[in-house]
Amino acid sequence: MHMIAQAPPEAQNKRLIIAKIAVVVLYAVGVVGLSLPEYRELFLKLTPAQLLLTLVILLGYHKGWSDAFPIFATAAFWIGFGAEIIGIHTGYLFGDYVYGTTLGPKLWDVPIVIGVNWFILVYLTGTVFHKATDNDYYAALLGATAMTVIDYIMEPVAVALDFWYWKFEIIPAGNYFAWFGVAFLIHLIYRKANFDRENPLAAWMLVAMILFFTILNFTLEL
Repeated sequence: MHMIAQAPPEAQNKRLIIAKIAVVVLYAVGVVGLSLPEYRELFLKLTPAQLLLTLVILLGYHKGWSDAFPIFATAAFWIGFGAEIIGIHTGYLFGDYVYGTTLGPKLWDVPIVIGVNWFILVYLTGTVFHKATDNDYYAALLGATAMTVIDYIMEPVAVALDFWYWKFEIIPAGNYFAWFGVAFLIHLIYRKANFDRENPLAAWMLVAMILFFTILNFTLEL
């Protein structure tokens, strides 16, 4: 049986440093472009591409390519996406809202990249907290709580940038409870799936995303 040669530790460290710099540049440029009115329209069009590039970079450092991983990834995408479909068409779960055009092509009135976003957020928060406890339910509680905090930070920015709109311009409290519930369910699947959860880029990227939305809360006219 042939063994796949791995790069020496020095090369791996350099590659990781380059990836971290790329993440900083990706989100820093996004903050600047979205904060400047003269460039905002261009950067809004690039939003889906930024999210997909984030996915590619993140998966480039994923180590657990077992059969369980694509099952988890598919479940995360479709549970998150399905919850959004229910929310859009019924008003249940998250409340009354509609998606704008910023997030790109839609399926059943929901941007396709929303499913990608659910996967990325669960993957990042799950990876960051996966060593915090051996209890799957407590770990899911931590991950879902972190995602709810992120949603709270993201909501004003999302509305300002035409991601989505709320009826009467009011974000209902039920949105956060439903977000927590869906996130908790997907986090449980994440914990039950049998794959290596190590990703040296996950914490760095999660911080970059949180700072991205936090800074935009101050630079945009919300």
